[in-house]
Amino acid sequence: MSARRARSRVRLLTIAGSDSGGGAGIQADLKTFAAFGGYGMSAVTAVTAQNTRTVRALALCKPALVSAQIAAVAEDLGIDAAKTGMLGSAAIVRAVAAAVRRYAIAPLVVDPVMVSKSGVRLLDRRAESVLERELLPLAALVTPNLAEAGVLLGRRIRTEAALERSAIELFQALGVPVLVKGGHLPGRPVDVLASPEGLVRFVGRRQPSRATHGAGCTLSAAITAGLAHRLPLEDAIAVAKGYLEEAMAHAPRLGAGVSPPDHLVRSGRPNF
Repeated sequence: MSARRARSRVRLLTIAGSDSGGGAGIQADLKTFAAFGGYGMSAVTAVTAQNTRTVRALALCKPALVSAQIAAVAEDLGIDAAKTGMLGSAAIVRAVAAAVRRYAIAPLVVDPVMVSKSGVRLLDRRAESVLERELLPLAALVTPNLAEAGVLLGRRIRTEAALERSAIELFQALGVPVLVKGGHLPGRPVDVLASPEGLVRFVGRRQPSRATHGAGCTLSAAITAGLAHRLPLEDAIAVAKGYLEEAMAHAPRLGAGVSPPDHLVRSGRPNF
């Protein structure tokens, strides 16, 4: 790789928890950034003992340490785009929001990670209102899944029509674009984007693969990379969804539980 090409790499920051199994969180984000030709950087919010079956243990970082990691990156390397994942506590949410404002970090994609696939709580319930009030309004895009959108709205989402209504309501409440992911509904996987431009449905292909561990992290990281490459929001989402489908289709079977996708399926080939 030439020095010129190295200097042109987009600088991408993930603010999230560490997954020791490598399928979600910081590890998934960094591999996805690499697949899109980005230079990945991280601010670790939590350390988990995790595999494809469950989260065995979890320890949150001190908010001051999270702030220091973001400052170290912002003040030296610079940030072209960032995303958040697992934040864990109200104090960490506040620290991240303050750093985003201080360093004018944009575009920012917020994946409001609340509960793991195995049912382990990844965000303190007391932090939900802080997340909604202090961090979500700073985002270029918020990417809740069905369960997370349900928590934010205070009701369960069971149909495609309800999925669309939830996206509209969250956009109106937060004032920023919202992509509600409907992959857990029966039938074709449909994600819905509500933004100032209106409502857009992204219809995907149902994958026979069970390689969905870290799928939400991977999608939001890929969108972040697309935005850093200056793609319009709708295009960044479409490219990210295509990448995730391909990564799931080519995933190796790893572990006895829900295995991860192949994040490097397009390594070095952003395909923009």
